[in-house]
Amino acid sequence: MLRLKRLATSALITATIVTGTSLATATTASAASYHCKTSSASVDNPAYSGPYSDNYNFDVKLCAKRSGGYIYAYAKVDFEGPVWYVNQDILDAARFHLQVKKSVSGTDPVVKSANYTGLEYKLEHGNTAGNGSYTTGTIKYKAGSGRYLADGVIQLDWDEDGKGYRSTNFSGSPTV
Repeated sequence: MLRLKRLATSALITATIVTGTSLATATTASAASYHCKTSSASVDNPAYSGPYSDNYNFDVKLCAKRSGGYIYAYAKVDFEGPVWYVNQDILDAARFHLQVKKSVSGTDPVVKSANYTGLEYKLEHGNTAGNGSYTTGTIKYKAGSGRYLADGVIQLDWDEDGKGYRSTNFSGSPTV
């Protein structure tokens, strides 16, 4: 009976040690969390010159992380729009153009990009106050040496203005 107690105690000590190792691993894994930066912009509807407010106010959080030899990037867009835009077709098209860039001296080259068109629906169907949010999918890029960052622009094609996409830039994420 005493031998079984020792085995049980030994198993408990082993489980505690393994659990402690798991916690250390979890802490190491959390070191690979996203690095984000939020910036803001207000965008005016150039096709409307009436008396009502017509601006979209955007807060865009661009995030990047390095994990397992890859760079992962996504964007979260929060917006406040005019109440009278809710359930209206005020855009011919809208998208978030997400990019992974390699950080170099001079202009950072784009190494991967994707367009997320779900933004148009969200902008035209915000809540009853005209507000809402949209999160892009995540893009993945096989990283080489060096530092990388997430960058992106909102591209709006306003209804009936005939000008196509107009881009609004935001600040890129910290480098990873």
